[in-house]
Amino acid sequence: MVLKTFGWSFAVTALGLVVAVIYGGWTAFGVVAILSILEISLSFDNAVVNAGILKKMSPFWQRIFLTIGILIAVFGMRLVFPVVIVAISAKLNPIDAVDLALNNKELYEQYVTDAHPAIAAFGGMFLLMIFLDFIFEDRDIKWLAWLERPLAKLGKIDMLSVCIALIVLLITAMTFATNAHTHSGYVDKSGTVMLSGIAGLITYLVVGGLSGFFEDKLEEEEEREHEAEEKAVAEGKPRSAVMLVGKAAFFMFLYLEVLDASFSFDGVIGAFAITNDIIMMALGLGIGAMYVRSLTVYLVRQGTLDDYVYLEHGAHYAIGALAVILLITIQHEIHEIITGLIGVFLIGWSFLSSVRRNKRLAAEGGAVGKTEVSSGA
Repeated sequence: MVLKTFGWSFAVTALGLVVAVIYGGWTAFGVVAILSILEISLSFDNAVVNAGILKKMSPFWQRIFLTIGILIAVFGMRLVFPVVIVAISAKLNPIDAVDLALNNKELYEQYVTDAHPAIAAFGGMFLLMIFLDFIFEDRDIKWLAWLERPLAKLGKIDMLSVCIALIVLLITAMTFATNAHTHSGYVDKSGTVMLSGIAGLITYLVVGGLSGFFEDKLEEEEEREHEAEEKAVAEGKPRSAVMLVGKAAFFMFLYLEVLDASFSFDGVIGAFAITNDIIMMALGLGIGAMYVRSLTVYLVRQGTLDDYVYLEHGAHYAIGALAVILLITIQHEIHEIITGLIGVFLIGWSFLSSVRRNKRLAAEGGAVGKTEVSSGA
């Protein structure tokens, strides 16, 4: 099972490290290995959240996520995205931007650093909305009940998540963004941050809204189908229902890709603390992205989220922490190790809480069983 799920990740790791040695010797080998570990540690919460969405999709779309999705993640976000950012911010054509990335790494890094406030605002708002919508939803299973119960009650207020996100964006634009960190010093980027943050919010509402809409439609169709089968009238799935499944899966896939993009922002920016070589960055972050993809599928196939019910909670709290960190980094530098450790801590805590819960339920079940046996005797 492990080899089947992680086989491609192992193969890409071997190939990537060989290419690194050919490209830049053993120094490049070490840099790529470090970047891979950085990406995995920063994105573990991404895998948990992705698994919660991916388990609703068919095996076909899970394969699409692992094939086309990984191409988008590795080549799109880890290689093309930084170059596009430089092309837009420096007003260069794509060819000149690629030439800059390969032949003038210092200037290329400066342009990416200057674009960081806009990237952080977009990604921060997208991730913040994911976190807010999660904690304001009333769910049967609660991890930190003392916190989640009152928040669930507040969540009954319409558009509360959007209002809070906009307030956070406004505060960020009026504080961190007025003295944003760039390669040339601290400058006012409040307008840029506001526009990028609103764009991130709109992206979340559009993509998340469409995926939710088609998911609801799919559930309605399945309900009607079930009723028809019970009456022995239906003769298989109608064509419209099959098409609807495609739409629902497509928008859920699109939502996953935007989610992955938002998670990758901190990894791409953080990679510049280790190297400004675009080739080594793409190799290291790409290997890490492969493992995140494989881990997502592994969690789905093993039913880990069903067995350890608080994992999803921990991952969403880690998302909230990452969103806040991204917004703070508009002005202040925060080391990637801190970001990674916060996510690992929250997910580790939620995992241990899940284990304790499972043991408690098993003990209670055993006690009930013993009582029933005694009563029967």
